[in-house]
Amino acid sequence: MHYEILSQDTFPMLQVSLEQGEKICCERGAMISMSQGLELEGTVKGGLVGGLVRKFFTNESFFTQSITASRNAGVACVGAGDQGSILALGVTPSRGLLVQKGSYLASTPEVEIGTRMQGIIKGLTSKEGFFLIRLSGTGTAFLTSRGAAHRFDLEPGEVLTVDNGHLLAWDEGLSYTMTKAAGFISSVTSGEGLVCKFTGPGTLYIHTMKYSSVEREKRGCLGLLLNIV
Repeated sequence: MHYEILSQDTFPMLQVSLEQGEKICCERGAMISMSQGLELEGTVKGGLVGGLVRKFFTNESFFTQSITASRNAGVACVGAGDQGSILALGVTPSRGLLVQKGSYLASTPEVEIGTRMQGIIKGLTSKEGFFLIRLSGTGTAFLTSRGAAHRFDLEPGEVLTVDNGHLLAWDEGLSYTMTKAAGFISSVTSGEGLVCKFTGPGTLYIHTMKYSSVEREKRGCLGLLLNIV
């Protein structure tokens, strides 16, 4: 499989060239176009329980879709329809990824899509909620960011403080804690509330735009119930 990311940092699109027998797994509704001979199929990756958990707790679709070159080679294009970037990240058995809800776009078939529950304190204080998307297995995962995406490689013992509204993805083994950005008065006057403090070694990715308050409301429980179909 060969891929190319087009129109990066505007309204990006992932173009995938599939040889006969290859397939790409995508978020529901992500397909933009596909050449003749490719087949589109809806699936529930991870089974019924996995689909329900993804839908209600991480804002991902209950259904996913796969595009398969069943009869001959072809080209498929997928996208998220948002302004920003698409990242291609490697997933290995020794390097799983934790991903912000709503950021998964596509992956190669061997990448497993699951969830991971944060601790009570992290779940209550994090804008990501109690559940995060967990990617494991072996292959390539494609994520979408809001605005530009940036990578930070932390050395052992190195600490990076990130506003949790800007988090995109990070190594599953990367240690982090939730804390106030500063003292109470400074937190209020600076506009910064709770932040994540990551301690290396490990890699994390941030995006430059936050979700607006309207979008956060759409991601609440009511929005999930109204959009389940």
